[in-house]
Amino acid sequence: MKGTIGDISFYKSKDGYLARGKGGIEKDRIENDPAFQRTRENGSEFGRAGSAGRIVRTAFKMLLLNASDNRVTSRLTREMVKVIQADTTNVRGERNVLDGDLKLLEDFEFNINAALGATLYADYTGQVNRETGEATVSVQAFVPQNKVVAPQGATHFSLISAGAEINFEEESFNLATAQSDKVEIGPENMEALTLTNALTAGSALPILLLFGIEFYQEVNGTFYPLRNGSYNALTLIAVNLPE
Repeated sequence: MKGTIGDISFYKSKDGYLARGKGGIEKDRIENDPAFQRTRENGSEFGRAGSAGRIVRTAFKMLLLNASDNRVTSRLTREMVKVIQADTTNVRGERNVLDGDLKLLEDFEFNINAALGATLYADYTGQVNRETGEATVSVQAFVPQNKVVAPQGATHFSLISAGAEINFEEESFNLATAQSDKVEIGPENMEALTLTNALTAGSALPILLLFGIEFYQEVNGTFYPLRNGSYNALTLIAVNLPE
């Protein structure tokens, strides 16, 4: 059912068919009425969470084109709200990301439909060296057909990583990425490798490190990505904060 009957509008969303009523509270009252002080505080912090999530998505935009779900924006904003709410320094309404707990973002899945832990079973570690500026992911040797849960049709995969220094106040970033060669999903052992992302030595900004896997199908020597990345996994494996 679609359309409007009286003050009720019927529409179709990603969750199916829904209905909502018209009306609401005037904007001026929300902005000035003391009764809505808590609403203003929550709105201010939610806005900061949205902005922080946007800069993270922008920093890793090229990777997210190949590995993200259609709700990553709202999911990341929700996690950023938790980061801000962990701020024990500022009063309600003035809490922010930098005084919160960015570590809460660790293990965030950018593609909820393909979690990294359910796709790649190889042992790996992520590390950030602030002195040298290197953000690395080290992967131990493994047999692909035993450690990779590949979608139907996939013949090869590639491991990817990305590190970014993010300035949440100025909404700017510095990004570095690394990617392995394409590896056949078979019984041949894949040697250990390290993906190194070269960032600024001695950076004083928060550093986020991502790790993921992309799948391909080889046809006559040409590699084709599978279904626009819907099977690819990408996870935030480490958040390193300046001391």
